[in-house]
Amino acid sequence: MPELQRALPKYLQIANYIRDQILRGDLRPGDEVPSERQIAADWDVARPTAARSLEALRQQGFVESRQGAGTFVRQQLHLNRLARERYSRARETGFIYPPNERAEIVAAEQVAAPPRVVDALGLAQGSEAVRRQRIIFADDQPVEISTAWYTTSTGAQAPRLLVKERIRPGTLTYVEESTGRPARYARDEMSARLATPEECERLCLEDPAAVLLVHHLVYDADDRPLEFTEAVYPPERWAFDATYPIA
Repeated sequence: MPELQRALPKYLQIANYIRDQILRGDLRPGDEVPSERQIAADWDVARPTAARSLEALRQQGFVESRQGAGTFVRQQLHLNRLARERYSRARETGFIYPPNERAEIVAAEQVAAPPRVVDALGLAQGSEAVRRQRIIFADDQPVEISTAWYTTSTGAQAPRLLVKERIRPGTLTYVEESTGRPARYARDEMSARLATPEECERLCLEDPAAVLLVHHLVYDADDRPLEFTEAVYPPERWAFDATYPIA
């Protein structure tokens, strides 16, 4: 268990830890979460603190209590995972997707870089870039279109980026190992727009439909862009959650 910090109340830190397990897919809808007794023992806190952490998760809509049975991840919980949850899961388990998710690689090619990719990766105008696109399915339903972009030099060092096959335990880990450039931090920018006809088809949406767009940019230890990803999520699913103190 991670050490408790002073920035947030203990019960909220415990709730956030369990919430992160849910977001990563380690705890799936229908799974039982730790009991008050188990939380109190694992985290060395009083039972009221443990109870309050579970109540916070209930209030946030992540779990539900069943009389005489325990506390469980809500069955109707629909969520998409951001890159940070997938990175965390890959680092700890060696698998980037939970059992109910899979990815289909639909493109792996070197193409002319569009302006947004030129800006993100710091390329010269007219440059080419490696484009790798996948569709992610959860319970056999399409829930995300993810298009990752890399410089051609990265593609030369990591040739599997240009092969339409899954890379286990994750593309970023492979790129880090192939280039010798460990990822240090990332930035996400989120917005909403109408889906393109192709996105409507791949996400099984009726046109017109609104989608969530996430631009995810990974930097190495020298603050150089390593990977730029555009992720498109369908409506009625959410992909962002944050809990933080308000002074």
